[in-house]
Amino acid sequence: MQCDTLWTNVHLITLCGDGLGILRDGELAAHEGRILHVGAAGSGAHLQPTLRIDGEGRWISPGLIDCHTHLVYAGNRANEFEQRLQGVSYADIARAGGGIVSTVRATRAADHQELARQSRPRLLAMRAEGITTLEVKSGYGLTLDDERKQLQVARALGEACNVHVVPTFLGAHAVPPGREAQEYIDEVCTVMIPAIAAEGLAEAVDIFCENIAFSTAQASQVFAAAQAHGLAIKIHAEQLSNQHGAELAARHGALSADHVEHLDAAGIAAMAEAGTVAVLLPGAFYFTRDTTLPPIAALRAAGVPLALATDCNPGTSPLTSPLLAMNMGATLFRLTVEECIAGFTRHAAQALGRGDRIGQLAVGMDCDLAIWDIDAPADLVYRIGFNPLHARVVRGQPDPV
Repeated sequence: MQCDTLWTNVHLITLCGDGLGILRDGELAAHEGRILHVGAAGSGAHLQPTLRIDGEGRWISPGLIDCHTHLVYAGNRANEFEQRLQGVSYADIARAGGGIVSTVRATRAADHQELARQSRPRLLAMRAEGITTLEVKSGYGLTLDDERKQLQVARALGEACNVHVVPTFLGAHAVPPGREAQEYIDEVCTVMIPAIAAEGLAEAVDIFCENIAFSTAQASQVFAAAQAHGLAIKIHAEQLSNQHGAELAARHGALSADHVEHLDAAGIAAMAEAGTVAVLLPGAFYFTRDTTLPPIAALRAAGVPLALATDCNPGTSPLTSPLLAMNMGATLFRLTVEECIAGFTRHAAQALGRGDRIGQLAVGMDCDLAIWDIDAPADLVYRIGFNPLHARVVRGQPDPV
């Protein structure tokens, strides 16, 4: 049987079945961008590869997936970080024109080329650590034209950098200056979502449901509009307080509820029943010096899938390292090695509605791989400031880094 590429002399982290699905002394074959064969050494003797690659004892995992980022934006808020270190409150910074308003102002002022120029290094940093699929949210434009611009730049960057970008419309990220929350949500639902959907610019719609942002009633309105236009739904929920947003989103069949530090038992039960993924964001927890841990044990007990992500954004998680996010997940949230790796592969794919295509090494899945110079899978979580990536493979095509 013909195939394009056969990797031999490798150890595989398949993420199939229970645990990490480790297969030592294995091999993997790809044909026409999909995985054709996964098995023990020598089990693919019937294959006739165009290219045979000796993995020299390296480990192969699915390509990493970052399922929650705000990667495309303009401006820099390092000065605000410095101010907070000196004791200035976030509220005072916001009143002085800082906070999200400063990022919105900078993003609106940047044209497509400038927005891409500023965002590209962040994407390349993630790519260099094995990311092959990346969600990118809008939310720093807060007008139709500027939200559209962010989503267009995200897609273009993905194509230029050979990373699969999954775009999410987050028009309901904050109330724009000078607007009323309900008036703005009405515009999001009646103008923005229909336009974004018609232009094919997003696969999902997200909303920040919090006492400083939008209510559950407004979230329900956004969900209805999104689903009426064929878009999946996600939610920023229970980050600062329990607004019961995750429970609401699960009832609407949400792909994920993200942050969830203040999630209660009712929310957990609703997520478990709906199959809604909990996306944990340790970078934001660390950067904001939060002290309320997500209810990890209760989520585990209920069987809620746990994904991890960087939450790359200028205000609360300027993080572009999935490997560091794994270590943070382990050290701050006490996740296991298995949970951290599954959080950036199998469960991250589920959070993007792509669990049938990526996130596992199985026959028929897209052949997106990360090839690592490591002794064991735990090295991906244990080391800090260490990048053992040897190569990426995207749709079966080797892509050395």
